[in-house]
Amino acid sequence: MTKNPVPPFDFDTPVERRHTASLKWDRYKGRDIIPLWVADMDFKAPPAVIAALHRHVDHGVFGYTVAPDDLVEAVMDLLEREHAWVTKPEWIVWLPGLVSGLNVACRAVGEPGDAVATTTPAYPPFLSAPSLSQRTLVTVPHVDDGPRYGFDFTAIEQAITDRTRMFILCNPQNPTGRSFTRYELSRLAQICQRRQVVICSDEIHCGLILDPDKSHVPLATLDEEIARQTITLLAPSKTYNLPGLGCSLAVIPDKGLRTSFKKAMEGIVPHVNALGLTAALAAYRDGADWRAALLDYLRGNRDLVEWYVARLPGLSMHHVEATYLAWIDCRGLNTPHPAAFFEDAGVGLSDGTEFGAPGFVRLNFGCPRSVLTEALDRMGKALERLP
Repeated sequence: MTKNPVPPFDFDTPVERRHTASLKWDRYKGRDIIPLWVADMDFKAPPAVIAALHRHVDHGVFGYTVAPDDLVEAVMDLLEREHAWVTKPEWIVWLPGLVSGLNVACRAVGEPGDAVATTTPAYPPFLSAPSLSQRTLVTVPHVDDGPRYGFDFTAIEQAITDRTRMFILCNPQNPTGRSFTRYELSRLAQICQRRQVVICSDEIHCGLILDPDKSHVPLATLDEEIARQTITLLAPSKTYNLPGLGCSLAVIPDKGLRTSFKKAMEGIVPHVNALGLTAALAAYRDGADWRAALLDYLRGNRDLVEWYVARLPGLSMHHVEATYLAWIDCRGLNTPHPAAFFEDAGVGLSDGTEFGAPGFVRLNFGCPRSVLTEALDRMGKALERLP
């Protein structure tokens, strides 16, 4: 007996998100603006996640919940299977969000007045977390070497002082879409290791490597010494489109560093909610096929954005190796505020100023292709009207 073929996952059909209290869509409530700014995708979550949430809701009890053993095992299995990273259950600290993790890390390492370094352009909480933790922010611009962005190792080493206690890394990089090589990460880690600087490595986009010839390298897998100086932040939220369910984790191999991290959480960081844990387990354990289909779809969207931008006057961008975010250089335009310009044209993008890079915009291409095409057409027509 022949089984009916399983229908492919549907990423093409738009899901109506207006009037759903969506941060992304309600920003432009009542205006004809396509939102391609904040980093959540416009796709339904994996069917396995939706089914698991239905089962939990049907159970009807939503009491205080700890991470189930199955979830811890699923995380450890994924890290070993995909990244050859053998971890231990006690290394994992659960968090209600990655931004919480960044702020906790800043508080857990060093003292008030110490410095935290990072590179720009950077995810905005990288730039705000140090000052919120009474630390001094030090930034080093990425180097644009033509085909891609990279680290300025000399400038990073010069920026680290005796008061620098932490370096915040984003790998894969938001907003530039870089998937850093083992060589690049090793050089950065060696600088921090020599200067006894802890690295907080945001690897929340590690499941979104788009180029088939690349693979994600967790910083903590470089060697045991580097692992002891590393806090790795992870979550299912970006890969499986679950940001509203608030479930993240830190992997901290060093006991002393882990103890400091947990102490900094006390009294201010809530436990992960029950549905977030349920969704995370289903995503990590049963979401592989959906994720594979998503990556194929995102590659098509990425290629479409790169094709359009290459033909639009005044715009340029580098190839996106990972994430669903395009970092577009608008400095060739005859406009001082490109994000506002494109918003007036009906496309909502993230302003590069918030990332420490005025003159750029960030475009989220995690949406149905018809929506993306309409947004790119609007951008092109707006550029045609420029003097």
